[in-house]
Amino acid sequence: MFTRRQFSTRVAATIGLAAAARLAVADTAPAAAPAVRNVVLVHGAYADGSCWSDVIALLQHAGLRATAVQNPLTSLADDVAATQRILALQDGPTLLVGHSWAGTVISEAGVDPKVAGLVYVAARAPDAGEDYGALAARFPTPPASAGLVKSGGFAQLSEEAFVRDFAGDLPADKARVLYALQGRISETLFASRTTAAAWRSKPSWYAVSTQDRTTSPELQRFVAARMKAKTIEIASSHVSLISHPREIAGLILEAAKSATGTG
Repeated sequence: MFTRRQFSTRVAATIGLAAAARLAVADTAPAAAPAVRNVVLVHGAYADGSCWSDVIALLQHAGLRATAVQNPLTSLADDVAATQRILALQDGPTLLVGHSWAGTVISEAGVDPKVAGLVYVAARAPDAGEDYGALAARFPTPPASAGLVKSGGFAQLSEEAFVRDFAGDLPADKARVLYALQGRISETLFASRTTAAAWRSKPSWYAVSTQDRTTSPELQRFVAARMKAKTIEIASSHVSLISHPREIAGLILEAAKSATGTG
């Protein structure tokens, strides 16, 4: 038989264990699920879908469903169509992420009702019908432009320009592998004009590459400010998605948690 003091001690211990158990459950419980769980990643010029590999692994680890588009880089219409085919496969609200030239693609394709938000990575972000070449001409000319090699109606970066100016913060041997994988672009690709600017109606995020020698960082800051995007800056070359995948994945995860889940 317990004394009053022993009984009180036993009750206090039981309450303490219960409180500790509740704390343990809270510590191990998963964070609130993102409102958006689908992510479609669109590559830019001089690249292919494999450039997203490290970012995809991080997004998958976080529980998101990530899919990369393989752009033909033959025209804006063709790239938008390739993106729309992947969007059609998504089972709910989706983030659309574009690197470099793909910022143009997601600005056009992002009006899709499934798209809940847009993430731009060192990307173009044209307004509807805008002459983006004329806009870019107002900012410093990036060194990579001098390394463009044209042949048979298509263009690519020279090996020197690719290694030094496109992927300058990667080990040279890795940059040369990516050079061998680069997607050739139609000579007329960059003259394309969008008919829509999805960032005017969808929440947007932007990652500026401050050491970029392919797209002017000043231009990146301008378009990010114009779209009122949530913006981060990364001390990176043009390929921050490869050299800084954790930062890019982190921005995408932030967007997935912040988006409302509706287009």
